[in-house]
Amino acid sequence: MIRRREFLKNIGMLTAGLALQPSYTSALKKVKNVGIQLYTFRKEMLVDAHGTLQQLASLGIKQIESASSIKGRYYGLSPKEIKHICDDLGMKLISGHAEFNNNWQQAMDEAAESGQEYLITSNFPSQGQTVDNYKRVADSFNKAGEACKRLSIKFGYHNHNAQFREENGQVLYDVLLNNTDPDLVHMELDLGWMIAAGKKPIDYFNKYRGRFPLWHLKDMKGMQSTEFGKGNLDIVTILRNRKLAGLKHFFVEQEEYTHTPLESMKQNMEYLGKIKI
Repeated sequence: MIRRREFLKNIGMLTAGLALQPSYTSALKKVKNVGIQLYTFRKEMLVDAHGTLQQLASLGIKQIESASSIKGRYYGLSPKEIKHICDDLGMKLISGHAEFNNNWQQAMDEAAESGQEYLITSNFPSQGQTVDNYKRVADSFNKAGEACKRLSIKFGYHNHNAQFREENGQVLYDVLLNNTDPDLVHMELDLGWMIAAGKKPIDYFNKYRGRFPLWHLKDMKGMQSTEFGKGNLDIVTILRNRKLAGLKHFFVEQEEYTHTPLESMKQNMEYLGKIKI
């Protein structure tokens, strides 16, 4: 039988040992370097690109990803103009989307001129939800990655929900992952479309560790995007597994809104400001 004095001594040693170890809670950090996909403000960017970027900077946005528009990939601004505006506002143009088509060389040249790190496509060069087509696309993407690398930019692919369909028991998105070179094709994982397709991000983080340096952080309610905390995406758990995914940058994207894009973005920033990861 342990005597009372020995019992108290052992408890004291245990308590002291625990005090030396930082708790999991105290090790958690606030979310930093929040980025935004400008498609969220697609109409506003076309009307007043400079003024819209000022509004985003005032919300605490630090990183920017552009999208194609009727005024080009930079909403009527030149690649250097949008870079300088972002720099002046304390933001950084990290990435941009472009159609993977006959104008791809121009997209690469503009991306290099803008100083952005990534050039992302969300479309395929050929049609067909088949394993064979996804293998052909993977080959095209590897070549695009080599071309981008020669210009000191990184090529990437952004998914939607259709890429998670299956043929003969094979998930098509997995075929793309298995047949692309991680050093040449950088996956931008749209988390909203993934959960809309019934897939679990953590499963992919574990299976394809380090393959997802970019994310679209998008909460979804069914097939529609919504403000953070109102949908089915477990944002806190996802962000806490960012190292497993290989995350370097994430961009908030919302396609539908309760009221206006600005009000929705304010709600999203408030949500991110309250959590720790």
